[in-house]
Amino acid sequence: MSSLSFRSSQPDRWTMPRPHQDASTRYRIYGPILPMEERPGFLARFLRRF
Repeated sequence: MSSLSFRSSQPDRWTMPRPHQDASTRYRIYGPILPMEERPGFLARFLRRF
């Protein structure tokens, strides 16, 4: 094991919450909210019936 350690006056980025963003700004940067699971397309749903 190494006895060296890293110290910084700033806290780690992953421990700090992100500041609030306006919804329109968030949309402009990241685009629309996407679902976790992609729904099957129209053709896949249509053909599944038969």
